[in-house]
Amino acid sequence: MASYDVIFLGGGPAGYVGAIRCAQLGLSVAVVEREGLGGTCVLWGCIPAKALLESASVANKVRHAGEFGVTVTGEVGFDFGVAMKRSRGVSSQNSKGVEFLFKKNKITWIKGTGRLVKASGAAVAALSVIGADGKEEKHDARKGVVIATGSRVRGLPQVGLELNKTTVISSDEALTLAKAPKSIAIVGAGAVGCEFADVFNAFGSEVHLVEVLPVLLPLEDADCSAELGRAFKKRKIQVHTGARLSNVKVGKNDVSMSLEAGGAKESLTVDCVLVAAGRAPNVEEIGLKELGVQLTDRGFVKVDTTSYQTSAKGVYAIGDVIGAPMLAHKGQREGYVLAELLAGKQPHAINYGNIPNATYCHPEVASIGLTEAQCKEQKLDYKVGKFPFSANGRARTSGETEGFVKIIRDAKYGEILGAHIIGAHATELIHELLVARENEFTVEEVDLAIHAHPTLSEAIAEAALDSLGRLVHA
Repeated sequence: MASYDVIFLGGGPAGYVGAIRCAQLGLSVAVVEREGLGGTCVLWGCIPAKALLESASVANKVRHAGEFGVTVTGEVGFDFGVAMKRSRGVSSQNSKGVEFLFKKNKITWIKGTGRLVKASGAAVAALSVIGADGKEEKHDARKGVVIATGSRVRGLPQVGLELNKTTVISSDEALTLAKAPKSIAIVGAGAVGCEFADVFNAFGSEVHLVEVLPVLLPLEDADCSAELGRAFKKRKIQVHTGARLSNVKVGKNDVSMSLEAGGAKESLTVDCVLVAAGRAPNVEEIGLKELGVQLTDRGFVKVDTTSYQTSAKGVYAIGDVIGAPMLAHKGQREGYVLAELLAGKQPHAINYGNIPNATYCHPEVASIGLTEAQCKEQKLDYKVGKFPFSANGRARTSGETEGFVKIIRDAKYGEILGAHIIGAHATELIHELLVARENEFTVEEVDLAIHAHPTLSEAIAEAALDSLGRLVHA
């Protein structure tokens, strides 16, 4: 048995960042993690998926190389297996990076499966850990145990799509395929679904993107969703929105189904189906019930969002396991803030209304704050500014003219209510408006900052001007 100030159950973005910050503040820290460090983000999500998207981007650029005066002689091949190998390599490198940070900060990595148990002595919480060798050990925490077990992909058994890892797969299996399937149906057109649609399309798969709601990326502003739909259709991705699946038959080598969308019915047979329709928190078999840790009605760990304290003394929770938004950067910030709280600091509370969304397909989509539909629902008095990348000099030079910047401002005071970008490097560009909104800058103050020419960021300044009725370049 060992004793620490804080023990984190889970080494994903929330857990490892919280652990590092605790160690920086002088606390003794352990992290219980049975898989590699970095969690879903590093091993099976953000990092390997974005590496694949970079390969997809290169593939698409090569197809249009002639437009830039670059002649490719001979046959150009696209090897999904090589792209996948690179993706796994990048993932492994990032995981080893986290392991290095643990050693640097003297954090103990306890390799095994943890479960909450009653504390004894001066400890406020404790974990029982079963290692890879089957041996069980108990570890005490003087300040608390932090649940950071994350989430997992869930299937859709209600429509006959139970995950089988061969013909009905999740994003986990999609990140280990040796080759791209000839045809694939992706069920769910959120960020994950749209990103994989981009990847498989770039490597030659016939892609059907299926979404039960009326638009792609349902959480994004309607204008961005519509623009992405047009871009995908241009690339021959078959988009089925407002869709309903029935008569699903899962075979050994393919999946067939009936698909109804927009009043039209069709039969569809594909090599495999990728289920990208949501995630479930990892709350099973970690001792929550035994210690009286309450769950929400949706199955997430219930916490006080100012302290991240659960209903059990000395037990905290952060990251995906406490609910939406289920984003790595949200979990990381929760880990950082909780570490400061456990060390007796008074950190700035997280502004959950200003966490950016980012989708890395091509064109990229990124946003903060309210959509225009939400502004209407709340009956706010607002103005919209919009600027297309087709009118931006830098976008023209790179041949990436799809998309726009859209800023929604308060009509009276100029406060940025929401910002939405679709286009090249949108996930990088959004942060100018994120910082502006976090610091309560107005659109007038965004305009006062001189933006270098030619840059994509000029589109942000132009959208700010447009919201004020002073647009220059369009």
